[in-house]
Amino acid sequence: MIGFNKPYLTGNELTFIQEAATKKQLAGDGIFTAKCSEWLENEISCHKALLTHSCTAALEMAAILADIQEGDEVIMPSFTFVSTANAFVLRGATPVFVDVRKDTLNINEQLIEDAITKHTKAIVPVHYAGVPCEMDTIMDIARRHNLLVIEDAAQGILSSYKGRPLGSIGDIGCLSFHETKNIISGEGGALLLNNDLFSRRAQIIREKGTNRVEFMSGEVSKYSWIDIGSSFLPGEMTAAFLWAQLQEGKYITKKRKEIWNFYHQAFQDIENAQQIKRPSIPEASVHNGHIYYLLLNTNDLRDNFIEAMSSQGVQCVFHYVPLHSSKIGKKIGRISGDMSITEDIASRLVRLPLWLGVDAKRVIECVNISILES
Repeated sequence: MIGFNKPYLTGNELTFIQEAATKKQLAGDGIFTAKCSEWLENEISCHKALLTHSCTAALEMAAILADIQEGDEVIMPSFTFVSTANAFVLRGATPVFVDVRKDTLNINEQLIEDAITKHTKAIVPVHYAGVPCEMDTIMDIARRHNLLVIEDAAQGILSSYKGRPLGSIGDIGCLSFHETKNIISGEGGALLLNNDLFSRRAQIIREKGTNRVEFMSGEVSKYSWIDIGSSFLPGEMTAAFLWAQLQEGKYITKKRKEIWNFYHQAFQDIENAQQIKRPSIPEASVHNGHIYYLLLNTNDLRDNFIEAMSSQGVQCVFHYVPLHSSKIGKKIGRISGDMSITEDIASRLVRLPLWLGVDAKRVIECVNISILES
């Protein structure tokens, strides 16, 4: 069976984990945390990068930094993972769902302004499959309405929009290093701060609401509870694993894009025959080869295709159930306008295996057979 995902290991993970163990600082913010943070700050061009134990944690920190309160509204796509909404719902906000674009499956920037009310506090663009949202328009809307922009770049590391790395464009960015992502640490994430406004408070929130970072640096003689917060800091073992991955981050991205391009060229004929729709990458965008998906013509064809691929030993999977259609989404969310594109693409999308070492030729053979069978 060709599985949907297989984590790539560089070969240095255990070496660095052993090194972290010998230094006897396991709780985090040690040498490997510092190395990872510096790499992210340099490669993503953000003001400050703070490792977290997940992208969910980074989003929750962002919600606190944005001072999200009961009754606030936060605009986001419905076609996203639950953490995008949960982080703000936990602070008392209402997620306001906006439809996506047909081409990129990202939030439709032309619909955002209609969703803004006097209660709106932030916009959360999600860069689906590592393909950038239309950030110039989103940032312009946010500035005119005095809103924060929090980039959910969980899938977007080493992608860029008009030369700017994803996560560095909004006020705050959030990354994921979950084992299903391009660069991994099992679980893990990072909060990216793009100006100095949030830096001090972010470090306090990350350390359970204490000024422990200032104590460790000798700025204060003791630390105490001075703000709300939680335990968002990952352990040093996780950072050591991540450091091995980051060192090969550009290589990993290059190889993934080679597989992505191989798929893309191979499926041009069946797209021309109007049997599927391939992904679309805007001209000013550079993606990272995170996901390769196909859009079948109907929901039944998609489901039949998944079964046909499985019978040939290839695991393919659908993606998100739109948040606005979920039980909790209906209860606490709000829809702005029509969600027909979101509902349509969610019912027809299938993701193909894409990982370093995958037998892409075999996947392509099975896709061509399965298209005929479905």
